[in-house]
Amino acid sequence: MPADDSDKPARLRVDAETTLILREAFHKIDANYRSDHYGLYDYARAVMSKIVPLDHFYIGFFHGANRVRYPYGYDSGMYTDPASHIYGPHGQAAWLLKHRQTYRMRYDNGAALNAGVASGDTSRASADAVTTPLFRRGRDGEPAVFGMMSMQSYEPDVFDDNAVRAFEWLADLVARVLTKEAEDLDALRRLPADVDDAPQLVTADHIVELLSSRVADVRQRAQDALAAPDAGSLREALQRIVTDCQQLQSDLVELTLNIDNGPEERFRSLTAAEQGVAVLLGNDMHNDQIARELGISLHTVKSHVRNILAKYRMSGRAGVADDVRKHLAR
Repeated sequence: MPADDSDKPARLRVDAETTLILREAFHKIDANYRSDHYGLYDYARAVMSKIVPLDHFYIGFFHGANRVRYPYGYDSGMYTDPASHIYGPHGQAAWLLKHRQTYRMRYDNGAALNAGVASGDTSRASADAVTTPLFRRGRDGEPAVFGMMSMQSYEPDVFDDNAVRAFEWLADLVARVLTKEAEDLDALRRLPADVDDAPQLVTADHIVELLSSRVADVRQRAQDALAAPDAGSLREALQRIVTDCQQLQSDLVELTLNIDNGPEERFRSLTAAEQGVAVLLGNDMHNDQIARELGISLHTVKSHVRNILAKYRMSGRAGVADDVRKHLAR
Protein backbone atom coordinates (compact mmCIF):
# COMPACT_ATOMS: atom_id res chain seq x y z
CA MET A 1 0.00 0.00 0.00
CA PRO A 2 1.55 3.38 -0.97
CA ALA A 3 2.52 5.76 1.82
CA ASP A 4 0.06 8.50 2.72
CA ASP A 5 1.55 11.87 1.74
CA SER A 6 -1.30 13.90 3.27
CA ASP A 7 0.69 14.72 6.41
CA LYS A 8 3.83 15.82 4.57
CA PRO A 9 4.47 19.59 4.44
CA ALA A 10 3.74 21.22 1.10
CA ARG A 11 6.77 21.89 -1.07
CA LEU A 12 7.83 25.51 -1.31
CA ARG A 13 7.03 26.73 -4.81
CA VAL A 14 10.21 28.57 -5.76
CA ASP A 15 12.54 28.19 -8.72
CA ALA A 16 15.65 25.99 -8.71
CA GLU A 17 18.14 28.84 -8.24
CA THR A 18 16.19 30.20 -5.27
CA THR A 19 16.03 26.72 -3.75
CA LEU A 20 19.82 26.44 -3.82
CA ILE A 21 20.19 29.85 -2.18
CA LEU A 22 17.72 28.99 0.58
CA ARG A 23 19.33 25.60 1.25
CA GLU A 24 22.69 27.29 1.70
CA ALA A 25 21.05 29.89 3.97
CA PHE A 26 19.56 27.19 6.17
CA HIS A 27 22.90 25.51 6.78
CA LYS A 28 24.84 28.75 7.28
CA ILE A 29 22.30 30.12 9.75
CA ASP A 30 22.31 26.84 11.65
CA ALA A 31 26.11 26.86 11.84
CA ASN A 32 26.89 30.54 12.37
CA TYR A 33 23.99 32.66 13.56
CA ARG A 34 22.14 30.79 16.31
CA SER A 35 23.24 33.29 18.95
CA ASP A 36 24.29 36.28 16.82
CA HIS A 37 21.14 38.31 16.18
CA TYR A 38 22.79 41.17 14.31
CA GLY A 39 24.63 38.67 12.11
CA LEU A 40 21.38 36.76 11.56
CA TYR A 41 19.50 39.85 10.35
CA ASP A 42 22.38 41.04 8.20
CA TYR A 43 22.72 37.62 6.61
CA ALA A 44 18.97 37.34 5.98
CA ARG A 45 19.12 40.62 4.07
CA ALA A 46 22.11 39.39 2.08
CA VAL A 47 20.26 36.16 1.21
CA MET A 48 17.27 38.04 -0.16
CA SER A 49 19.57 40.35 -2.11
CA LYS A 50 20.80 37.27 -4.00
CA ILE A 51 17.22 36.45 -5.01
CA VAL A 52 15.78 39.87 -5.80
CA PRO A 53 17.11 43.45 -5.83
CA LEU A 54 15.98 45.36 -2.75
CA ASP A 55 16.71 48.86 -1.48
CA HIS A 56 15.38 48.75 2.06
CA PHE A 57 15.21 45.98 4.66
CA TYR A 58 14.36 45.92 8.35
CA ILE A 59 13.44 43.72 11.31
CA GLY A 60 10.95 44.92 13.93
CA PHE A 61 9.57 43.47 17.17
CA PHE A 62 6.31 44.29 18.94
CA HIS A 63 6.79 45.45 22.51
CA GLY A 64 4.13 46.41 25.01
CA ALA A 65 0.70 47.58 23.98
CA ASN A 66 1.49 49.66 20.90
CA ARG A 67 5.22 49.89 20.26
CA VAL A 68 7.57 48.40 17.67
CA ARG A 69 11.33 48.28 18.26
CA TYR A 70 13.58 48.05 15.18
CA PRO A 71 17.03 46.60 16.00
CA TYR A 72 18.16 46.29 12.39
CA GLY A 73 17.65 48.35 9.27
CA TYR A 74 19.45 48.72 5.94
CA ASP A 75 18.82 51.20 3.16
CA SER A 76 20.56 51.72 -0.17
CA GLY A 77 23.75 50.02 0.95
CA MET A 78 23.90 51.76 4.34
CA TYR A 79 23.10 50.60 7.86
CA THR A 80 20.29 52.65 9.45
CA ASP A 81 20.16 53.45 13.14
CA PRO A 82 17.84 51.32 15.30
CA ALA A 83 14.60 52.98 16.36
CA SER A 84 11.45 52.56 18.41
CA HIS A 85 8.02 53.86 17.40
CA ILE A 86 4.46 53.76 18.71
CA TYR A 87 2.23 52.43 15.94
CA GLY A 88 -1.28 53.62 15.07
CA PRO A 89 -4.41 51.76 13.98
CA HIS A 90 -3.94 52.11 10.22
CA GLY A 91 -0.27 51.32 9.54
CA GLN A 92 1.55 48.15 8.56
CA ALA A 93 2.03 46.96 12.14
CA ALA A 94 -1.69 47.08 12.89
CA TRP A 95 -2.42 45.46 9.50
CA LEU A 96 -0.12 42.51 10.28
CA LEU A 97 -1.61 42.00 13.74
CA LYS A 98 -5.13 42.06 12.30
CA HIS A 99 -4.63 39.90 9.20
CA ARG A 100 -1.76 37.68 10.43
CA GLN A 101 -0.39 37.25 6.92
CA THR A 102 2.16 38.81 4.59
CA TYR A 103 1.45 42.38 3.51
CA ARG A 104 2.14 43.29 -0.12
CA MET A 105 2.03 46.84 -1.37
CA ARG A 106 -0.26 45.84 -4.23
CA TYR A 107 -2.99 44.80 -1.75
CA ASP A 108 -3.93 48.42 -1.00
CA ASN A 109 -1.62 50.47 -3.23
CA GLY A 110 0.60 51.15 -0.24
CA ALA A 111 -2.08 52.65 2.05
CA ALA A 112 -1.01 50.70 5.16
CA LEU A 113 2.67 51.18 4.35
CA ASN A 114 2.31 54.94 4.03
CA ALA A 115 0.08 55.27 7.10
CA GLY A 116 2.94 54.28 9.40
CA VAL A 117 6.21 55.95 10.37
CA ALA A 118 8.53 56.34 7.38
CA SER A 119 11.82 54.44 7.45
CA GLY A 120 14.90 54.31 5.29
CA ASP A 121 15.40 57.20 2.87
CA THR A 122 12.42 59.38 3.84
CA SER A 123 12.99 61.61 0.81
CA ARG A 124 11.91 58.73 -1.45
CA ALA A 125 8.72 56.69 -1.41
CA SER A 126 8.85 52.92 -1.70
CA ALA A 127 7.28 51.70 -4.93
CA ASP A 128 7.09 48.04 -3.90
CA ALA A 129 7.07 46.43 -0.46
CA VAL A 130 6.60 43.06 1.22
CA THR A 131 6.34 42.71 5.00
CA THR A 132 5.77 39.35 6.64
CA PRO A 133 4.87 38.65 10.28
CA LEU A 134 7.14 36.66 12.57
CA PHE A 135 5.27 34.03 14.57
CA ARG A 136 5.95 32.15 17.78
CA ARG A 137 3.79 29.95 19.98
CA GLY A 138 1.65 32.03 22.34
CA ARG A 139 0.62 31.23 25.89
CA ASP A 140 -2.51 29.49 24.60
CA GLY A 141 -0.43 27.31 22.29
CA GLU A 142 -1.60 29.17 19.17
CA PRO A 143 0.78 31.09 16.87
CA ALA A 144 1.24 34.71 17.96
CA VAL A 145 2.77 37.57 15.95
CA PHE A 146 5.83 38.91 17.78
CA GLY A 147 7.61 40.80 15.02
CA MET A 148 7.95 41.53 11.31
CA MET A 149 10.50 41.45 8.52
CA SER A 150 10.23 43.81 5.56
CA MET A 151 11.87 44.31 2.18
CA GLN A 152 11.15 47.33 0.00
CA SER A 153 12.20 48.78 -3.33
CA TYR A 154 12.17 52.25 -4.80
CA GLU A 155 11.27 50.66 -8.13
CA PRO A 156 7.77 49.29 -8.86
CA ASP A 157 6.80 45.63 -9.39
CA VAL A 158 10.09 44.16 -8.17
CA PHE A 159 8.84 41.43 -5.82
CA ASP A 160 7.21 38.59 -7.73
CA ASP A 161 5.56 35.53 -6.18
CA ASN A 162 8.84 33.59 -6.19
CA ALA A 163 10.55 36.32 -4.15
CA VAL A 164 7.63 36.60 -1.74
CA ARG A 165 7.55 32.85 -1.06
CA ALA A 166 11.30 32.83 -0.48
CA PHE A 167 10.99 35.82 1.84
CA GLU A 168 8.24 34.14 3.87
CA TRP A 169 10.32 30.96 4.18
CA LEU A 170 13.36 32.94 5.31
CA ALA A 171 11.30 34.97 7.80
CA ASP A 172 9.95 31.74 9.26
CA LEU A 173 13.51 30.45 9.67
CA VAL A 174 14.57 33.67 11.43
CA ALA A 175 11.52 33.45 13.71
CA ARG A 176 12.29 29.84 14.62
CA VAL A 177 15.89 30.69 15.52
CA LEU A 178 14.72 33.53 17.80
CA THR A 179 11.88 31.47 19.27
CA LYS A 180 14.18 28.57 20.15
CA GLU A 181 16.47 30.95 22.01
CA ALA A 182 13.53 32.53 23.86
CA GLU A 183 12.20 29.10 24.83
CA ASP A 184 15.61 28.13 26.18
CA LEU A 185 15.68 31.30 28.30
CA ASP A 186 12.17 30.58 29.58
CA ALA A 187 13.34 27.12 30.63
CA LEU A 188 16.15 28.71 32.66
CA ARG A 189 13.74 31.21 34.23
CA ARG A 190 11.64 28.34 35.57
CA LEU A 191 14.55 27.23 37.79
CA PRO A 192 14.59 28.35 41.45
CA ALA A 193 15.09 32.08 41.89
CA ASP A 194 18.34 31.66 43.81
CA VAL A 195 20.19 30.28 40.79
CA ASP A 196 22.79 32.95 40.11
CA ASP A 197 22.86 32.64 36.34
CA ALA A 198 19.09 32.49 35.78
CA PRO A 199 18.23 35.27 33.30
CA GLN A 200 16.11 38.06 34.77
CA LEU A 201 14.38 41.16 33.46
CA VAL A 202 16.76 43.85 32.28
CA THR A 203 17.96 46.33 34.90
CA ALA A 204 20.13 49.43 34.73
CA ASP A 205 23.04 47.28 35.92
CA HIS A 206 22.62 44.94 32.93
CA ILE A 207 22.75 47.86 30.51
CA VAL A 208 25.77 49.44 32.19
CA GLU A 209 27.65 46.13 32.19
CA LEU A 210 26.89 45.54 28.52
CA LEU A 211 27.89 49.06 27.50
CA SER A 212 31.06 48.99 29.57
CA SER A 213 32.19 45.68 28.09
CA ARG A 214 31.33 46.47 24.49
CA VAL A 215 32.71 50.02 24.55
CA ALA A 216 35.95 48.57 25.90
CA ASP A 217 36.08 46.28 22.86
CA VAL A 218 35.52 49.21 20.51
CA ARG A 219 38.17 51.26 22.32
CA GLN A 220 40.67 48.44 21.90
CA ARG A 221 39.93 48.27 18.17
CA ALA A 222 40.45 52.03 17.94
CA GLN A 223 43.81 51.68 19.67
CA ASP A 224 44.74 48.91 17.22
CA ALA A 225 43.73 51.20 14.35
CA LEU A 226 46.03 53.93 15.61
CA ALA A 227 48.88 51.45 15.48
CA ALA A 228 47.96 50.19 11.98
CA PRO A 229 51.13 50.03 9.83
CA ASP A 230 49.51 51.05 6.55
CA ALA A 231 46.38 52.62 5.06
CA GLY A 232 44.85 49.24 4.14
CA SER A 233 45.15 47.94 7.70
CA LEU A 234 43.76 51.21 9.05
CA ARG A 235 40.73 51.03 6.77
CA GLU A 236 40.07 47.42 7.78
CA ALA A 237 40.34 48.30 11.48
CA LEU A 238 37.99 51.25 11.08
CA GLN A 239 35.43 49.10 9.25
CA ARG A 240 35.50 46.62 12.14
CA ILE A 241 34.87 49.49 14.56
CA VAL A 242 31.88 50.60 12.48
CA THR A 243 30.48 47.06 12.48
CA ASP A 244 31.02 46.74 16.23
CA CYS A 245 29.10 49.97 16.84
CA GLN A 246 26.25 48.87 14.58
CA GLN A 247 25.98 45.55 16.40
CA LEU A 248 26.03 47.27 19.79
CA GLN A 249 23.21 49.59 18.72
CA SER A 250 21.17 46.61 17.55
CA ASP A 251 21.83 44.63 20.72
CA LEU A 252 20.80 47.55 22.94
CA VAL A 253 17.45 47.87 21.18
CA GLU A 254 16.82 44.14 21.58
CA LEU A 255 17.84 44.35 25.22
CA THR A 256 14.92 46.72 25.83
CA LEU A 257 12.53 43.94 24.78
CA ASN A 258 13.30 42.25 28.10
CA ILE A 259 12.51 45.33 30.18
CA ASP A 260 9.57 44.82 32.54
CA ASN A 261 6.53 46.00 30.55
CA GLY A 262 4.05 45.36 33.36
CA PRO A 263 3.57 49.01 34.44
CA GLU A 264 2.50 50.04 30.93
CA GLU A 265 0.16 47.08 30.49
CA ARG A 266 -1.47 47.60 33.89
CA PHE A 267 -1.98 51.32 33.27
CA ARG A 268 -3.53 50.68 29.85
CA SER A 269 -5.97 48.18 31.38
CA LEU A 270 -7.67 51.09 33.17
CA THR A 271 -10.53 53.16 31.79
CA ALA A 272 -9.83 56.80 30.90
CA ALA A 273 -11.44 57.95 34.17
CA GLU A 274 -9.44 55.42 36.19
CA GLN A 275 -6.22 56.53 34.48
CA GLY A 276 -6.90 60.10 35.58
CA VAL A 277 -7.25 58.94 39.19
CA ALA A 278 -4.20 56.67 38.89
CA VAL A 279 -2.00 59.56 37.75
CA LEU A 280 -2.96 61.51 40.87
CA LEU A 281 -2.36 58.43 43.00
CA GLY A 282 1.12 58.51 41.52
CA ASN A 283 1.41 62.04 42.91
CA ASP A 284 0.58 60.62 46.38
CA MET A 285 -2.71 62.50 46.61
CA HIS A 286 -5.40 61.47 49.10
CA ASN A 287 -8.95 60.72 47.96
CA ASP A 288 -10.34 64.12 48.94
CA GLN A 289 -7.51 65.87 47.08
CA ILE A 290 -8.20 63.76 43.98
CA ALA A 291 -11.91 64.59 44.20
CA ARG A 292 -11.18 68.34 44.29
CA GLU A 293 -8.57 68.09 41.51
CA LEU A 294 -10.89 66.21 39.14
CA GLY A 295 -14.14 67.88 40.21
CA ILE A 296 -15.83 64.58 41.08
CA SER A 297 -17.42 63.21 44.23
CA LEU A 298 -15.47 61.46 46.96
CA HIS A 299 -17.70 58.41 46.44
CA THR A 300 -16.68 58.26 42.76
CA VAL A 301 -13.00 58.53 43.65
CA LYS A 302 -13.29 55.68 46.16
CA SER A 303 -15.03 53.55 43.52
CA HIS A 304 -12.25 54.23 40.98
CA VAL A 305 -9.54 53.45 43.53
CA ARG A 306 -11.19 50.10 44.37
CA ASN A 307 -11.31 49.21 40.66
CA ILE A 308 -7.69 50.25 40.16
CA LEU A 309 -6.50 48.15 43.10
CA ALA A 310 -8.44 45.16 41.73
CA LYS A 311 -7.01 45.54 38.21
CA TYR A 312 -3.48 46.00 39.55
CA ARG A 313 -4.01 43.09 41.95
CA MET A 314 -2.45 45.15 44.71
CA SER A 315 -3.72 45.57 48.24
CA GLY A 316 -2.32 49.04 48.90
CA ARG A 317 -2.37 52.32 47.02
CA ALA A 318 1.35 52.88 47.69
CA GLY A 319 2.18 49.93 45.41
CA VAL A 320 -0.13 51.29 42.71
CA ALA A 321 1.39 54.76 43.02
CA ASP A 322 4.89 53.37 42.59
CA ASP A 323 3.81 51.30 39.58
CA VAL A 324 2.13 54.30 37.94
CA ARG A 325 5.27 56.41 38.44
CA LYS A 326 7.33 53.70 36.72
CA HIS A 327 5.00 53.83 33.72
CA LEU A 328 4.95 57.63 33.50
CA ALA A 329 8.74 57.76 33.70
CA ARG A 330 9.23 55.54 30.63
